[in-house]
Amino acid sequence: MTGDGLVDAAARHGLAVRGGFVFQEGEAAPSALSGRSAKAVMLIGNAGASYWPHFQRWRRAQPAGLANPLDTWCREVIGAIAAEVGARAVSPSDRPYLPFQQWAMRAEGLRPSPLGVLMHPDYGLWHAYRGALLFDEPPPLQDVQEQIHLCDACAGKPCLKSCPVDAYSGAGFAYQDCLAHVRGESGGACRDGGCLDRNACPYGTDYRYPAEVQAFHMAAFARL
Repeated sequence: MTGDGLVDAAARHGLAVRGGFVFQEGEAAPSALSGRSAKAVMLIGNAGASYWPHFQRWRRAQPAGLANPLDTWCREVIGAIAAEVGARAVSPSDRPYLPFQQWAMRAEGLRPSPLGVLMHPDYGLWHAYRGALLFDEPPPLQDVQEQIHLCDACAGKPCLKSCPVDAYSGAGFAYQDCLAHVRGESGGACRDGGCLDRNACPYGTDYRYPAEVQAFHMAAFARL
């Protein structure tokens, strides 16, 4: 399969090839399909919610109450793509955890926002990495360019001022405070429309997930 073929295969499911890189000589890398250390990795993910209708069609055909449906769908779809190209598919939820965020930073030249989500110059915070392909031989890859980090130019930082419990102000993410709020009586806005801090970001708004998608992800986070 050519590079264009891989792009087309991902696009059939509303996903995108998000970039990749060749592991350096001597660098520890997960095993590829052969069982030997991978020579390269290519990330598959989404920009905006283009994956959502594909996932929903699949979900309607699954048993009610299926645990972790999005992870299951991503494994199925990206696994099929991997089989087509002769690669090994891996997931962000695999144990032991693989360094997906570090891979993504190398593959696309991005840096984290104050919320931890990588800031993309086009998509803002509205993107994700759903899996990766590990190759025994490097496929054609574009050179990675350092991207403009939009957070550097954002003086107001509204993403740090909108959360009712200041989950992202101070040292790191106040996970338990966020969780308690989302699950509590006053957490309806977060449950129904997603993280208020993330929604306050002024960048990439054309790719913002619809409320239905944000509610799904919030329910998964809070185990509602």
